[in-house]
Amino acid sequence: MSSLPDGIYRVTRLETVLRSARWEFAEREAARIDAHWARALAQKPKMFDGTVLLLRDPELVATPEGDVLRGAFFATAFRNFVAWLAFGAPASGAYNCFSMAALRARDGAFLLGEMGADTINAGQIYFAAGTPDLSDVFGESVDLAASVAREMEEETGFSPQEAPPGPGWRVIVAGARIACIQERRLALNAEEALARAAVFIAREKDPELARLHAARGPQDIDAARMPGFVQLYLRDAFANQPCG
Repeated sequence: MSSLPDGIYRVTRLETVLRSARWEFAEREAARIDAHWARALAQKPKMFDGTVLLLRDPELVATPEGDVLRGAFFATAFRNFVAWLAFGAPASGAYNCFSMAALRARDGAFLLGEMGADTINAGQIYFAAGTPDLSDVFGESVDLAASVAREMEEETGFSPQEAPPGPGWRVIVAGARIACIQERRLALNAEEALARAAVFIAREKDPELARLHAARGPQDIDAARMPGFVQLYLRDAFANQPCG
């Protein structure tokens, strides 16, 4: 579905902007979308129909510093986005492009969050992440690095200063999804980080995560609950930089 072939790419930086655009899918399917949203809201009444950003025209551009991912985001209602995914993400010129924080503890274990019961992806296990929204827009730019830092702190309690980013990004293209993953290193070991995150989550009124999980090697990859792009990232990371 994407103009980029499925796979994992090493990218130096992300350059994305906000542009106004019509989304014919949302206009054409408005009645069906409203009906789907009503059913979804009946099951999970805490969901909020805010504004999210989807990507058009993604491309990898070679520069002297390395490859750069470029594209233009447009704004749409969350209900449109949720329905589009539920309907199988039909080809519509839109891509679900988002950034994720691959939190890595001092001992090399990756820390992933299990989505809470009130979220749309309850029980699934991801890196801290979120669909970009208008709070990630600065001038004309959509700052996915700012988005991932905000989501990491909101979901896990770890600040950007405690978990600074490593160089570059791993961009994983999987059909209509483009996951921009940034490794962020903690000075804590996995057990210390899990314990602290548990305290943070317990104190939250409406936590997005139920708990954190540690992945110390390929044996900890949960094929049933981790999306394929998360599994691909972990396998690549463990192959190139094992724990220990």
